[in-house]
Amino acid sequence: MFKPTDLFDLSQTQHAAIFEDVDFSWQALQRIKDYIAAHMKPVILGRVEGEAFIGKDVMIGEGTVIEPGAMIKGPAIIGKSCQIRHNAYLRENVIVGDDCVIGNSSELKNALLLNGGQVPHFNYVGDSILGYKAHLGAGVILSNLRSLPGNVQVQAGSERIDSGLRKFGALVGDRADVGCNCVLNPGSIIGRGSIIYPGVNWRGCLPPSSVAKNRAEIAVVERQSTPGQ
Repeated sequence: MFKPTDLFDLSQTQHAAIFEDVDFSWQALQRIKDYIAAHMKPVILGRVEGEAFIGKDVMIGEGTVIEPGAMIKGPAIIGKSCQIRHNAYLRENVIVGDDCVIGNSSELKNALLLNGGQVPHFNYVGDSILGYKAHLGAGVILSNLRSLPGNVQVQAGSERIDSGLRKFGALVGDRADVGCNCVLNPGSIIGRGSIIYPGVNWRGCLPPSSVAKNRAEIAVVERQSTPGQ
């Protein structure tokens, strides 16, 4: 499940060329910067509302709305009919497809979203790729840097694969849904159509059409004292 076509419908991006001759999908992350530089034609065809910061190397497609307080530092390519909401922060080297949502206090860096990607509330997406209509719940963090030295390792069953990348967040397949307040550790791969329940701390590869959830039980006990007594 490491090839681009294992995870992503490449007809749902204008930037499929970034995946050409790629054996492992995460290798596309190394190409984002040069790809943007080669295709950059700064233009704003959408609507910028109120006070928003737009860098000089930014392309914004028709029908896209940039809300007040958003900061698009660039370089960045943003597609058509997107919502870049209040206080969204797009750092260097970001590609956003059509019909995407980047929401309040969400931060993106060296990232690629296929069409319909949803990053709507308090999310961090660093060195990551989101597939067609992939969705991150509120507070989801795609952690992109190991605490220990060395490259990010991809855990595939009992096997560990060296990604060759010091920074690598996650690959989230088409229509996958990651629940609120989840953390995807560096090198996570989420298969197409999979669901991760809220609050899960995930590491490794989740097969397509799977559900990942915590098994911890919630204990309810009688309170020993009442306030004011």
